[in-house]
Amino acid sequence: MLRKFFFLIFLFVSLCCNAQLSHLTENIKYSFSAQGAAGGGDNAPFWFTNNRYGLGTTDNYSGLARVALWRDVETDSLWFWRTGYGIDLASPINSENGYFCIQQAYLDIEWKMLRLSLGQKERPSELKNPFLSTAGMTLGINARPIPQVRLEMPDFWAIPGTRGIFSFKGHIAYGMYTDAKWQKKFNNGTQNPYTSGSMFHSKALFIRLGNRELFPLEITGGLEMACQFGGTGWNLSQYGGGAMDQGINLGGNLWTAFLPGGGDVNDENYTNAAGNHVGSWHLRLDWREKNWSIGAYMEHFFEDHSQMFPQYGWKDMLLGLEVNLPKNPFLSTFLFEYNSTMHQSGPIYHDKTEENTQQISARDSYYSNHIYGAWQMGGFVLGNPLILSPIYNTYFGSQGDLAPRHDRVRVHHLGLQGSPTNEWTWRVLYTHQTSLGTYMRPLDDPSSANYMLLESSYKPAWGRGLSFSFAYGHNDGSLIGRSNAAMLTVRFDGWINRTQW
Repeated sequence: MLRKFFFLIFLFVSLCCNAQLSHLTENIKYSFSAQGAAGGGDNAPFWFTNNRYGLGTTDNYSGLARVALWRDVETDSLWFWRTGYGIDLASPINSENGYFCIQQAYLDIEWKMLRLSLGQKERPSELKNPFLSTAGMTLGINARPIPQVRLEMPDFWAIPGTRGIFSFKGHIAYGMYTDAKWQKKFNNGTQNPYTSGSMFHSKALFIRLGNRELFPLEITGGLEMACQFGGTGWNLSQYGGGAMDQGINLGGNLWTAFLPGGGDVNDENYTNAAGNHVGSWHLRLDWREKNWSIGAYMEHFFEDHSQMFPQYGWKDMLLGLEVNLPKNPFLSTFLFEYNSTMHQSGPIYHDKTEENTQQISARDSYYSNHIYGAWQMGGFVLGNPLILSPIYNTYFGSQGDLAPRHDRVRVHHLGLQGSPTNEWTWRVLYTHQTSLGTYMRPLDDPSSANYMLLESSYKPAWGRGLSFSFAYGHNDGSLIGRSNAAMLTVRFDGWINRTQW
């Protein structure tokens, strides 16, 4: 059924774009890159591993070769229909992804303000700096892209008659997980639950108030939601799901994913919405002058309805401040973030019964799910990496367990970026993290860690398209151990049949 659906979409797209086919071989970009990292310690430096769209690794020695070819949809800005596409192949060494993977393969079709995006594509977090932020809580940049069909308004569209003061954008998407082999391998014959063939759904709506041409203040807010549903569950006997190693149909459908409903296979008397539902409320304020800007933002994550609305108080927040300075050779951007997930509605969960009619929907266990294991893809959490991904669970002595071992965390994060010359750029990330473990697996004493990244990039004027990047990473503290490592990246970018300059 899904294959037929994809076929019909591609057929429709081909018919709509037939008039532009001669232009699809123009203005194509390509890149080749090679990367190597080496060091010592308990795990690779945190910022070598995380927020790299799933291509990082915890191994101290790693490598990565990539070749990509793509055509930006903006190339057809003068056409009624606009078309973009891309293919990105990666060959990592000592990675969770084996020795070869298709990192991106997508087709974008635009009509006016609407875009239909097919395939898997790296997408930045909403309302966050992609180079300095720790990234979004619901959908970050930490895991590999999920193949999906996505209908979106990628840019804010101003409502006619409002002088550009009111605008909005949003999306709705359905896709499929491709990490079943990784889950089974990670399970390694243990009795921990894992899934195969599950589906993905996400949706978002953002509203912006303000027009910087009239007044420098812009206010942006919105809701982002996502869900994992369907597929087959394994090792669910301890949850009333059948015999060990027997596959159980997990149910759920496109509608119950869009509007949470139905029930999990093991709910019995206490019904939950089918699937693993998560989401975030966003708010950002930006003051933009001609050559500088300052922005403050908030993201509130919710694992279920108990934190979607302020029933138990919103004590968990990701708060950020971003300052972009006038052009100078010292510092271009300053970013600071504070993130706390310590509360999670409180430590007590109690279903409503005849004897006790008070429902207490607390102990949210961020990124954990009793059937799907974790909000993850291929070992990396789909949201913010400071809730440590399942790839670290082997280090914590929990082989096969997908649930994060550290989801009650407090984080202070600093990001700096500068460009001393047209050829040189640099950035610094420093993160201090404190963890109490989880409500189900609390630590005897708080554990903490410091993560640091120093990176410098060089694009020589004498080598058009050529760039070099050198990075140093450091971990210390009791959370994921100590480590030091260096990373070198060489990249070349070029054009095929370029007609626009």
